[in-house]
Amino acid sequence: MATELRVLRPAEWDVWYGQLELAFGGVPEAPEERELWDALTEVERSLGAWDGDLCVGTTGAFSFRISVPGGALVPAAGVTMVSVAPTHRRRGILTAMMRRQLDDVRAAGEPLAVLRASEQEIYGRFGYGMATRRLWADIDTTRVRLSVPEGTDDVRLRLAAPADASGACEAVYARLVPGRPGMLARRPGWERLPLLDPPSEREGASPLVCVLAERAGEVAGYALYRVRPKWDEAGPAGVVEVPHLGALDPAAYAALCRYLFGIDLTSSVRMPDRPVDDAWQHLVSDLRRCRPSLRDGLYVRLVDVGAALEARTYRAPVDVVLEVADAFCPWNAGRWRLTGDAGGAVCRRTDAAADVALSVRDLGAVYLGGFALDALAAAGRVRELREGALAEASLAFGSAVAPWVPHGF
Repeated sequence: MATELRVLRPAEWDVWYGQLELAFGGVPEAPEERELWDALTEVERSLGAWDGDLCVGTTGAFSFRISVPGGALVPAAGVTMVSVAPTHRRRGILTAMMRRQLDDVRAAGEPLAVLRASEQEIYGRFGYGMATRRLWADIDTTRVRLSVPEGTDDVRLRLAAPADASGACEAVYARLVPGRPGMLARRPGWERLPLLDPPSEREGASPLVCVLAERAGEVAGYALYRVRPKWDEAGPAGVVEVPHLGALDPAAYAALCRYLFGIDLTSSVRMPDRPVDDAWQHLVSDLRRCRPSLRDGLYVRLVDVGAALEARTYRAPVDVVLEVADAFCPWNAGRWRLTGDAGGAVCRRTDAAADVALSVRDLGAVYLGGFALDALAAAGRVRELREGALAEASLAFGSAVAPWVPHGF
């Protein structure tokens, strides 16, 4: 029987999501986690591949707005929940779903599609480039000391129930979004995601705890954390795990870090998903004992090259013709003249000679400013066609702040 690809019907969500769970190992999610994703799923943007009554493929998209260099919030499809049944692999189902999805994104007028990849090698052939990285660290707080800035002692810290503090945390988060490329403006309902804390996934750790940093009665930062108790022959060796941390100024940030580093009966702090330029690296006395490591983060796909490049600003003046290769979305292929600076940009089709040649995947990789064009050129992935054009474009595409997406979707 031929596979049918169609938009998800609300009554089919349980079967559709069950196929996704099966593809990701077959372990059922906690009821509260399943209920949240049921509530957040945009069924009209979700696709299912069906072999008769069997769901054999899934993909969906969330209607996001993502911060780009310059602070604008740009519409983007947050690609999610992608799976193919193991019995139906290598039949073109994934390609068909990606084809339909990108056509729909283009029809919706969204210039970008973004995703977090379960397996890095899957999405490059569909034009997605790795645009951000995530910093992980396990900090030995028995050996590492903090040097905090002036004003840290003026910050008041207060514990609060995570649900009760959610509004204050979200207000801080919303103020941070325009200042860092890659951050997602959270729509109503998404404030529940940081609070998701099923006991089945704690692996012996405590429920989430919230600490607020306040100045003059106003919340200037927050941390959501849990403690994993542990004892060894030397005594207490608990781990403080920090899935969410945000602050509006250096003093509030440092006050939160100092608090997390000093929790009783613990000997380490785990920062599992932070921007690569996170400030704690410049507060600690010994970076080596923090064991930092990098992992891939957000993948970006330009669905409309002209609109996407016009949506952001540029760190230095630029006037360059880009020769873009895009076999999967051929409407993007060809030459585009980009002119812009810190005040804005224009990007239009042109017949002029190309200055720089690259794939749409590599354009996605540099779009948020996390990777440099000249670094990709050193790897042979970008070609300079006019002397000096690569340095000009590489500088312009850069960002003073490392791009970062703070949570999955």
